[in-house]
Amino acid sequence: MKIQLKIGLKVILWLSFEQVLQEVAAGTSPISQKTGSSVSDANLMFEFLLGGVEIDRDNNIVLLDKEMASMRSGRAFLSQINDNIPRSVSSMVQMETALKAQRRLLTQDQFDGLVLSMVYSAQQAKHQERKDLQEAWSEVLLQLANFTVHELRGSYLFSYA
Repeated sequence: MKIQLKIGLKVILWLSFEQVLQEVAAGTSPISQKTGSSVSDANLMFEFLLGGVEIDRDNNIVLLDKEMASMRSGRAFLSQINDNIPRSVSSMVQMETALKAQRRLLTQDQFDGLVLSMVYSAQQAKHQERKDLQEAWSEVLLQLANFTVHELRGSYLFSYA
């Protein structure tokens, strides 16, 4: 299960990173039209996640790379993930339902929150001792990943029908 979560998370991050690069290169990204920093922001987020994360006793995400964690951008990243994402299975499902109900493309902040919610869900699924909680977090992770792929590609990875 642990290796599947890592692989799944890397695939989702690669898909979102690839989409950002394509949009910026084409000049079609709303963010790239406002600022030239979206590629560097995506690279930085990717570096933070590749450096490793874990959940502390207070259910906050911490970066394993202490140097990155001490950088201003590292502190901003941790603030975003720890202050702006849901912390329970039901809250994650509620967030996904609300985003789906919008019937329009997500804003950059909403998309970032979605990706970071997947990171948090993956970490929760990985560290649950009870099988039922591990399965619940894994299901949330799959739903968020499926919605993310739909947001990027226009079609779902799988259907619940």
